Amino acid sequence: MTKHREAGTPLPAGVSAGHWTDAVGRTGCTVVLTPGGAVAGVDVRGAAPGTLGTDALRPGMLVERAHAILLTGGSAFGLDAAGGIMRYLDEREVGYPLGPVRVPIVAGAVIFDLLVGDPRARPDGEAGYAACQAATRHPGTGAVGAGAGSSVAKAGGGRPQPGGLGIASAVTGGVTVAAIMVANSAGGIWDDERHEWVTPLAPGHPTPPSVPGANTTIGVVVTDAELTKEQANRVATVAHDGIARAVRPAHTRYDGDTVFCLATGSAATPAGAADTIEAVAAQVVARAIADGVRAGQS
Repeated sequence: MTKHREAGTPLPAGVSAGHWTDAVGRTGCTVVLTPGGAVAGVDVRGAAPGTLGTDALRPGMLVERAHAILLTGGSAFGLDAAGGIMRYLDEREVGYPLGPVRVPIVAGAVIFDLLVGDPRARPDGEAGYAACQAATRHPGTGAVGAGAGSSVAKAGGGRPQPGGLGIASAVTGGVTVAAIMVANSAGGIWDDERHEWVTPLAPGHPTPPSVPGANTTIGVVVTDAELTKEQANRVATVAHDGIARAVRPAHTRYDGDTVFCLATGSAATPAGAADTIEAVAAQVVARAIADGVRAGQS
């Protein structure tokens, strides 16, 4: 049986998330921390992505566990925030052991929000460090962190609407599956559970947004289940179905849609649970997107 967690329920044990927000410049970054290490996977589906460290998370690569995922505004400039995350983890001796040193494994993805607020306002190393310091198992949602300058429904010729960062989770078979999502899409937002539009596109045939590549829905699926690296990558792949449910249209050549998966392995995991986790991941991703946009608009 799968049940949704009530609002305010924490992220899975061993996982925390923190935000740094520039409310004036309308940008920010969010970090998802797994200092104990989590088996990681990723799937990049959009045609205009901005990413960091994704190749190392694919099956067949040496490193299996990641220690942090960065979700950031500021387009490619915002990847500077990863330096602060690296410094935060290094100070705590967290990382992949290589002889006498430990190298934190940090991956990330960006959204383009430079035209929403101050185009010179971009998350940097200090912002990434501050987001780590603010990390909690009860992170906020809405126009915070990487969702501070996000916008949606940019295709179709209508006026873009505020986006946001959302979090949703469910328990299935004794394991928790949660999604932390940032909606910054060309498409409108559909609430798959309530069967209603949150921010519809303008009437008529969808037209390309005025700035190609200025859109993206990014996020992280986190679970306390025990997964292999191949299974974590499969969860990230199927989780994109949640984007397709909530963002219409999704995965266009104007979007950089990217989903990560982190599995801490701290919960007893039933045999064959990976298939169910994939399906639940799609559900919580769709709900996190709709809830995040609602929170961002409020």
